[in-house]
Amino acid sequence: MAAKRNHSTKWIILSLLLLMKTSFSNSSKLKTTPSPLSDPTSLLAFKSKADINNHLNFTTKTHFCNWEGVECNGPKVVRLVLRSLDLGGVFAPHTLTFLDQLRVLSLQNNSLTGAIPDLSGLFNLKTLFLDNNHFTGSLPVSLFSLHRIKTIDFSHNNLSGAIPVDFINLDRLYYLRLSFNAFNGTIPPFNQSTIRTFDVSGNNLSGAVPLTTALSRFQPSSFALNPNLCGEIIRKECRPTTPFFAPTSPPAVGIGQSADVHGLIRQPYEKHKHNRKAVIIGFSAGIMFLILSLTCFAVVVKKQRKKKGKGSSGSSVMASDAAATAEAAVVMQMEQERELEEKVKRAQVAKSGSLIFCAGESQVYTLDQLMKGSAELLGRGCLGTTYKAVLDNRLIVTVKRFDCGKMGGHVSKEVFERHMESVGGLRHPNLVPLRAYFQANHERLIIYDYQPNGSLFSLIHGSRSSRARPLHWTSCLKIAEDVAQGLSYIHQAWRLVHGNLKSTNVLLGPDFEACVTDYCLSVLTNPSTFDEVGDSAPYRAPETRNPNHQPTPKSDVYAYGILLLELLTGKYASELPFMVPGDMSKWVRSIRDDNGSEDNRMDMLLQVATTCSLISPEQRPTMWQVLKMLQEIKEIVLLEDSEVDVRNSNAVALS
Repeated sequence: MAAKRNHSTKWIILSLLLLMKTSFSNSSKLKTTPSPLSDPTSLLAFKSKADINNHLNFTTKTHFCNWEGVECNGPKVVRLVLRSLDLGGVFAPHTLTFLDQLRVLSLQNNSLTGAIPDLSGLFNLKTLFLDNNHFTGSLPVSLFSLHRIKTIDFSHNNLSGAIPVDFINLDRLYYLRLSFNAFNGTIPPFNQSTIRTFDVSGNNLSGAVPLTTALSRFQPSSFALNPNLCGEIIRKECRPTTPFFAPTSPPAVGIGQSADVHGLIRQPYEKHKHNRKAVIIGFSAGIMFLILSLTCFAVVVKKQRKKKGKGSSGSSVMASDAAATAEAAVVMQMEQERELEEKVKRAQVAKSGSLIFCAGESQVYTLDQLMKGSAELLGRGCLGTTYKAVLDNRLIVTVKRFDCGKMGGHVSKEVFERHMESVGGLRHPNLVPLRAYFQANHERLIIYDYQPNGSLFSLIHGSRSSRARPLHWTSCLKIAEDVAQGLSYIHQAWRLVHGNLKSTNVLLGPDFEACVTDYCLSVLTNPSTFDEVGDSAPYRAPETRNPNHQPTPKSDVYAYGILLLELLTGKYASELPFMVPGDMSKWVRSIRDDNGSEDNRMDMLLQVATTCSLISPEQRPTMWQVLKMLQEIKEIVLLEDSEVDVRNSNAVALS
């Protein structure tokens, strides 16, 4: 009986010890895992670590839903947009990640450093903009637990490591930009049908681009500036072995960095000269090796014959044979070099008098076919005359014939050719592609794809016989975003300037997408040319009205602002008044006559237009920032519409 009592006592003591151990372990976990913070406390915690320059006015004197960049739905934060506020600290963990109802988070265009924290607490997040900061490290694994996420932008940071294959599990992904970081490894096989924007350019990626349906929709520019990428999508053959001399991309050229056309021209022509020299040197080396081999062979044979007791006559014959062979090889070398030089000369002659196709385009028609095709005058502008040409193979192209009298005196044949090779490399869905060019004597032509649906000018203003009404704001937003995409690509990816943006230089593609044309040609003309032409003058930024001032990216932004006002009002650019923003808003509302149904949305677009067309270039945003503003407007509209749909469905269910 006593033994049984002792045994029970032991079990009771052991159970108490285990219970104490479990309690201690749980208490330790509670100490290391922070409890969730309230929304205002989370925002203040973020500010304490990120806002080292004290730019955020988060004060307890006002309700947190009225703080800068904060938008609430009831007591919960659903949007936080803190862009371009010079935030210079870190995105600390256990701060914003407690905002469990957050749909949109934008911290773009700041100076935040360190790693991106665990994001798993943001399980309702749909839009994430962390671009244009200084984040380092790899992408957080927690990102792939956000199954509602649609828009992700980590571009222009210092992120590294591989692009996780888990991206392919985000089945709602619509927009992904990872460009201009230091990602390495291969590209995962993205194949979500939802993806509409994709950019991994400017990294250290390698291997073949996966040939999936989703990735095949994107242009090679989405994968550019990754020297070791290859594959059918980017039109670069994958080699089984690494070449001895890996290709290097040319340095980006900025405004004012070169005397040739103000830094807008790269120098691919020198490369051809070096290639020709390399071929000649290599061929010469091969011939010399052959001569030395024959001479050595002759010496060996001569020694062997001496050993066999052969007479000197045999040796003389062999030596003379070797000398004759060597002489023949030298003659052959000279003939080969002469033939090579002739081929180069013939190629140069052909190049100066025939169509030159850009960016590796195949030659689908000749200059003779172009000249024999039927031509229809489309218009005259500050650069020259534009024609629609129908070739004998029924192909339709647009031909711009330059007015050489308006071209700058610094534009030699070589300068023109180098500039066309540079501009001809631009490929983007919102740019009309430059396919080919021609120059001989004083004749200069450039050939674009023909766009069947006319210009934005015609869409806005209609025909002379009918009064056009302003476009619906959704059409305005779509066109504005298309044009911003094209201009942002020119400015950021190529460091070039359009220089002559106006509604007649925005064409409508087969699917009525807006495509920019006549880009990057203003540097080939005298600056005063644009002042002489009435339809270009209203788009000219104040700082470029000085004849000696060349266009800049900020002057393109000004022209874009005027274009957007033209789009919203339906008025000609020359008819737009100069007003303060409040008066401008009232004037635009009176013109549009939307009955107040879309005032808020139209005002957001109008704010973008007036910000772009500010007098001071320093106060204007960059084109990239403009694009992000428009995408934010889209997100707001989608969020509002989804909430309206939910309310309507709830009302129907209750009824």
